[in-house]
Amino acid sequence: MEEEHCGYTDGTFNGRRYFQCNPRKAMFVSLNMCQKDGRFQDVHPVLSDTKIKAFGQVQCPVIPGAVRPISREGDLETLCGKYRGIQGHHNSCYLDATLFSMFTFTSVFDSLLFRPQTENDVPQYQEVQRVLREEIVNPLRQNLYVRADRVMKLRTLLENLSSVTGLTSEEKDPEEFLTSLIAQILRAEPFLKLSSGQEAYHYQLFVEKDEDLVLPSVQQLFEQSFLASDIKLKEVPSCLIIQMPRFGKSFKMYPRILPSQLLDVTDIIEDSPRQCTVCGKLAELECKECFGELGAGLESMAFCAKCLERTHSHQRRTSHGLRPLCVPIEFSILQDHCPVPRLFMELFAVVCIETSHYVAFVKCGSGSDAPWCFFDSMADRKGEQNGYNIPEMVSCPDLPYWLSDEGARSLREMKDDRQLPEHAKRLLCDAYMCMYQSPDVMMYR
Repeated sequence: MEEEHCGYTDGTFNGRRYFQCNPRKAMFVSLNMCQKDGRFQDVHPVLSDTKIKAFGQVQCPVIPGAVRPISREGDLETLCGKYRGIQGHHNSCYLDATLFSMFTFTSVFDSLLFRPQTENDVPQYQEVQRVLREEIVNPLRQNLYVRADRVMKLRTLLENLSSVTGLTSEEKDPEEFLTSLIAQILRAEPFLKLSSGQEAYHYQLFVEKDEDLVLPSVQQLFEQSFLASDIKLKEVPSCLIIQMPRFGKSFKMYPRILPSQLLDVTDIIEDSPRQCTVCGKLAELECKECFGELGAGLESMAFCAKCLERTHSHQRRTSHGLRPLCVPIEFSILQDHCPVPRLFMELFAVVCIETSHYVAFVKCGSGSDAPWCFFDSMADRKGEQNGYNIPEMVSCPDLPYWLSDEGARSLREMKDDRQLPEHAKRLLCDAYMCMYQSPDVMMYR
């Protein structure tokens, strides 16, 4: 016991010693007077001391129910340090970085944790969901630590239930993990609905390299990719996972990419009202061949009838192909009384890879003032072959500056990657996947 009591002992009972402790701090009660604390019950057998020692001495109790994401403003120092986040084990970094990004500080993926089982789900659906919720997400949010054996339960279930092999031991990519967990086992509704009729859980950027782009932004590449594929999104997604234009673990189309803090998706949403690139009024037509001529990005393709007639009277543009835009009737009626809205999504995580090791930069709350952290599930190690990894969170107060216009200009001037600050280098040079969310859509999804 924490406090001494005159009726307590030093670990002896009826003259027999059962354990050693300070005098008047041991209390013995009949077993039938004891019951398990519901907060820490575990349906699985208790780990042996040997297994606990194999992953360190930090406890990781099962936490039932629902736990809200962490939201932090200002200083992050009290939140950061070693033994924070998800402990890595046996090539798990691809999964650790992705799970940490998806659940620690945002609820955008929480529907995965609570959707009731249907007759079309695998028999083990509830067990997968329970392990994810009660043994990984809830401990992560409540105690900011998940031990590797808890994650191994999920990896084993995924290995046995999905078509993706090697999830318990081999190096994998985040999209393989997402396919296994979200698409095949939890069968979530696809996040992206494309005008082509296809649906997807993430979007791979496919672009032709522009030699004039020294430090392309995700916004630029995103718009180029949608322009080249000639597709649009049917609706604003609650979350948008964008995979950078790189193939395998080594080939990168651009040596550096600047994640955009806010992603403007106005011009890639089908039937969304758009602004005329010339006068700013409601656009009625689109001209792909005008891309980049009278403005920047996809916005430069949209025109009202008057501006299109004026700009396309030029001999150079008379042969351009035009396409009418579908404008919602309600907005057509109100266009003179309200400005054309722009739709933005907020960056909340960047998963990075360097030499087969995944790490993550994650926003620790919502809004422009929320601080950022850097997470590495294998930042340190205790022992050698029979030791264990130590995860770590590090505060990144300079990250919002790096992503700003002024910060990007200063980083662009550093021609040699070795001149970049350590975390800025990893963010720009090693970005693998950027995660965006729409707070407005999240509210009703």
